[in-house]
Amino acid sequence: MEKKVLSNGLRVVMEKIATGRSVSFGIWVKTGSRNETPDNNGISHFIEHMLFKGTDRFDAKQIAEQFDAIGGNVNAFTSKEYTCYYAKVLDEHLPIAVDVLADMFFRSKLDAGELAKEKNVILEEISMYEDTPDDLVHDLMSMAAYGSHPLAYSILGLKERLETMTPDDLRAYMQAQYTVENTVISVAGNFDDSVIELLEQYFGSFNNHGTSAPLVPPDFHGDLLFRRKKTEQNHICLSLPGCSIEDPLQYAMVLINNAVGGGMSSRLFQEIREKRGLAYSVYSYHSAQADSGLFTVYAGTAPKQTKDVMELTKEMLAELAAKGLDEDEIRKGKEQLKGSLILSLESTSSRMNRMGKNELMLGRHESLNDVIAKIQNVTIYEINQVLDRMFAQPLSAAMVGTSDKVIATMRRDDLVHLRTNAQASRQ
Repeated sequence: MEKKVLSNGLRVVMEKIATGRSVSFGIWVKTGSRNETPDNNGISHFIEHMLFKGTDRFDAKQIAEQFDAIGGNVNAFTSKEYTCYYAKVLDEHLPIAVDVLADMFFRSKLDAGELAKEKNVILEEISMYEDTPDDLVHDLMSMAAYGSHPLAYSILGLKERLETMTPDDLRAYMQAQYTVENTVISVAGNFDDSVIELLEQYFGSFNNHGTSAPLVPPDFHGDLLFRRKKTEQNHICLSLPGCSIEDPLQYAMVLINNAVGGGMSSRLFQEIREKRGLAYSVYSYHSAQADSGLFTVYAGTAPKQTKDVMELTKEMLAELAAKGLDEDEIRKGKEQLKGSLILSLESTSSRMNRMGKNELMLGRHESLNDVIAKIQNVTIYEINQVLDRMFAQPLSAAMVGTSDKVIATMRRDDLVHLRTNAQASRQ
């Protein structure tokens, strides 16, 4: 991995992979739903859509044709803390990808007519999301955990806010957030040394400088939220505090997640799906933000089985709080994580993503060997430090389904006492 800085201060991270013929190119911007307000919630995602709707050189169809003509892919995504515009093309077509994406980034027209049409597309996207309860419950979970903090905001935004947005609103937000300091270029694949000259040509004149407002860390609320919806299944999430992306305990957190619900051999999957057949989809995940993190368990099950699934999930979390992980789980988890990490970096896209996100959010990079060493060096003591944090207060709960009877009567503070007792026994 190599880092360069263009003449205007724009950061570029690159990794040459000479064994293939593809190149992945991404423009990363440090802005997402977390940087929004209640009045403009959804604007980051709206801008992401609008940058594909035409420039002075290309209309929306021509943008798509530029990449179809060379067999390449172009897309974008918005998260809570960043937005990324990216393309994957043959190495010989990298100049085309840079040319078109730079044109979209700097010279999108944000035409009022196109905005009105795309606004309706996003409103349909929100409606589709509302009709997908196994997605909706995770947004509800963020609200239960973070309350009114911006990390609880929906990435898609609110219909009533989107309906009032104008091209000037989007331009003003881009002026404030799409700055040199907030932007990183990431390139991975088969390219030569002329790539810096190419990037200087297209991005060297970028001169919108500025600093973002400091982030305010969220408090973990431990609330319960329910959305009544006529569904075939009840969709449930339980959340506990996790680790931020800079937390030195993050690898211990990943090992805990892996053991609880991160794979097919995990406690949740084996007990609830394999052994009892109570759910098709049951898993856990950890989401790390700049200054916070959430560990979340999800399950979708029939209403008549909801009580059993909830009780089993609570029992497994109770066992985790009281006993932690055993040495065999930790050993297996380390091997699994090492394997999945190495396999995940076999494509130019994944390497581009890893570099872009690390530079944008951390400003530093660790080699694969360094990461593997940190995973390998996680201790029982570190595992227990994370568990102490996770179970220090009542968990958050969210549910989308037909009845809140089961979840409303669930105790959400009993795991705290179990962990307190476990701490006392270690002393």
